[in-house]
Amino acid sequence: MKEGGTKVGKVETLHRMSTQGITLEDVERRVSLAARGLQKLVQPDGHWCFELEADATIPSEYILYHHFRASIPPAELEAKIANYLRRTQSDAHDGWSLVHEGPFDMSASVKAYFALKMIGDSVEAPHMRRARDAILSRGGAAHANVFTRTLLALYGEVPWTAVPVMPVEVMLLPRWFPFHLDKVSYWARTVMVPLFVLQAKKPRARNPRGIGVQELFVEPPEQVKRWPAGPQEASPWRPVFAAIDAVLQKVEGAFPAGSRARAIDKAVAFVSERLNGEDGLGAIFPAMTNSVLMYEALGYPEDHPLVATARSAVEKLVTVKEHEAYVQPCLSPVWDTALAAHALMEAGGPEAERHAKRALDWLKPLQVLDVKGDWAAAKPDVRPGGWAFQYANPHYPDLDDTAVVVMAMDRAQARGEPRKGAGAPDYDQSIARAREWVEGLQSRDGGWAAFDADNTYHYLNYIPFSDHGALLDPPTADVTARCVSMLAQLGETAESSPALARGIAYLLADQEPDGSWYGRWGMNYIYGTWSALCALNAAGVDPASEPVRRAVGWLTGIQNPDGGWGEDAASYALDYRGYERAPSTASQTAWALIALMAAGEADNPAVERGINYLARTQGPDGLWAEDRYTATGFPRVFYLRYHGYAKFFPLWAMARYRNLQRGNSRRVAVGM
Repeated sequence: MKEGGTKVGKVETLHRMSTQGITLEDVERRVSLAARGLQKLVQPDGHWCFELEADATIPSEYILYHHFRASIPPAELEAKIANYLRRTQSDAHDGWSLVHEGPFDMSASVKAYFALKMIGDSVEAPHMRRARDAILSRGGAAHANVFTRTLLALYGEVPWTAVPVMPVEVMLLPRWFPFHLDKVSYWARTVMVPLFVLQAKKPRARNPRGIGVQELFVEPPEQVKRWPAGPQEASPWRPVFAAIDAVLQKVEGAFPAGSRARAIDKAVAFVSERLNGEDGLGAIFPAMTNSVLMYEALGYPEDHPLVATARSAVEKLVTVKEHEAYVQPCLSPVWDTALAAHALMEAGGPEAERHAKRALDWLKPLQVLDVKGDWAAAKPDVRPGGWAFQYANPHYPDLDDTAVVVMAMDRAQARGEPRKGAGAPDYDQSIARAREWVEGLQSRDGGWAAFDADNTYHYLNYIPFSDHGALLDPPTADVTARCVSMLAQLGETAESSPALARGIAYLLADQEPDGSWYGRWGMNYIYGTWSALCALNAAGVDPASEPVRRAVGWLTGIQNPDGGWGEDAASYALDYRGYERAPSTASQTAWALIALMAAGEADNPAVERGINYLARTQGPDGLWAEDRYTATGFPRVFYLRYHGYAKFFPLWAMARYRNLQRGNSRRVAVGM
């Protein structure tokens, strides 16, 4: 069996000749092959949209969502989803993981078991027995997280006391109140608001097959006295919020009917305004399904336009293959297209340049210029100007996508300068509006977050409802780095731009003692360090400076024996004690290489060995295989496998190496 082009179980060591040098001619040939492979995957209109895979949770929830509504999917689709769930069950621990070859996860395992039983798998089938034993041996389904217990409550499998109370009346709270929608992240808002209504109405699943999972509980759910809390809740806030929840559990049913009706109306208005057509509420799966269930719990008929639109959005996430099917958590066309354009511009050549320009021309009209989204609550005087991650999500553009698109547009425009005229790219207005928006969304501490500014109400991560610890969108090093890179690439310096100066200061202050940076949206310290080193280079920080030297030392020190780099999701543990080594992946290797080259290390033997690794693991189609998850939705809770990452990042790294080796300078002249 082979994985990524090397024999499984055979670890090549750095002292072997096969892992050492590589000729520029070989690199050139492989860059051309990879560029052609990427170009073959483009959509007819010039954009890319690769699959975005999460864990078993999303396809399981899709099955349970349909059976809740009695809208049972076609038997063929259910069978293919069942195939996917059975294949992703772990041989090591018999449950389901959040990442490839990861540890047992209770919530994912409970949902996958429930979905397979709902589809028709016998509870006595060997894989179901193994899954049930794995769940029971770890305390049973009572130890699942809040969102899983909410689903079980909707099915009548646990009492509503198993779920922390979030009364819909929070919709009526003033902004100064400790809890307010403006104080949580965009993904929390869009998921929670329809869930508030469901908790108020407490509809019961239709469940036409009458399936339950009482066999997954060690003690009957109605007898459980204490439901588990999240690992981050061991704090002084925990008893305070637990006491508040205990009171709400007793009085929630006695809230005045008038205020409840007003709150529900406000929740419905919130959802309907942001329904986003067939791209869905927040353009993310959990919010989409909750919106459908909310409308139906309120008595909206099946053919009501809002219900029909919300249902269609869910179905657009279903990915059907020959023998399997699964459901994507969302779609990633803007992110994929912008990054592919960067990789192709790095590769160069007429055909690659043509594809990059088509990609940017496709992106240009997707800029949000006319909607002041939720971000305006904190920054009301800033004009819109960002890009969203998905095909459409105008209330929720993000800083990361926007900065990456702007850098690609600026790069394409700079390449066209010598031959301005018909057909030359002109993105000046798009870049100017985006720059204005990015600068306007800088947080008070000098950093940037993904979707909002100053979303730093950290005490809210300790409310019982937030056992996942991901209720907020605070500034992070990786997004800050992208914004710093953008401003620097556009010609700003620390002297000319206070925003850039504050961003640099934020990054330097956020560096870990070992020299790395935390990666919030990619796994993990390799991703964060790549982002930060690109930004510091673009901003003119001396590569001989102490922060850069420490980062270089950290990256070279964690290189795997095969010449690549890899990092495990375990590095997100709250008790993190150091880098978590993992098998090398193409995308993480590419990040490490681009980071080292940004730090002036193009001639470092570690870089040559990394390029060698990418060359050895490249497939005959020019692309790379990557089963491991290298991206992050919510640390410790939800991870992502971008199927495009192993297609454009390694190309980018190899092309950059070739360009630096053949150029007159070893300095990277762009922001990423």
